[in-house]
Amino acid sequence: MRWCVIELAMRIHIGSDHAGLEFKNELIEHLVNHGHDVTDHGPYEFDALDDYPDFCIPTAQAVAKDPLALGIVLGGSGNGEQIAANKVAGVRAALVWSIATAKLAREHNNANVISVGQRQHTAQEVKDFIDAFIATPFSDDERHVRRINKISNFERTGEI
Repeated sequence: MRWCVIELAMRIHIGSDHAGLEFKNELIEHLVNHGHDVTDHGPYEFDALDDYPDFCIPTAQAVAKDPLALGIVLGGSGNGEQIAANKVAGVRAALVWSIATAKLAREHNNANVISVGQRQHTAQEVKDFIDAFIATPFSDDERHVRRINKISNFERTGEI
């Protein structure tokens, strides 16, 4: 099932490691063709020994500085990339493996970064996940706001 990209252009920050580089370049083209303003945080060439924190943390930092932006981090599985992005205060990165998890990440968690594994999906599946993520608004449901506020408070104070 394909998702329509919302008409509103978004600022999107994207980063990967060597295992996500191929999809990253394809996704940038896809996003730009749909009118989004995309900033590429690398890598820019293949290096099998590169380290995902070097690209995913700057991607997450850029998103944290701009509350209207969203981020995409890519790797082989998406796990390490999600962990790295979530170390940045203000980032809620979700590992996504389906349309449903992409939508729920936005609706329930107000996730501002999506993490996906290139080795787990086709390029079209990843495009569909990202399109669904971008198109889905946060529900603003009180229970979700309350839970997100607890996470944000813990980031600031170290207490729940």
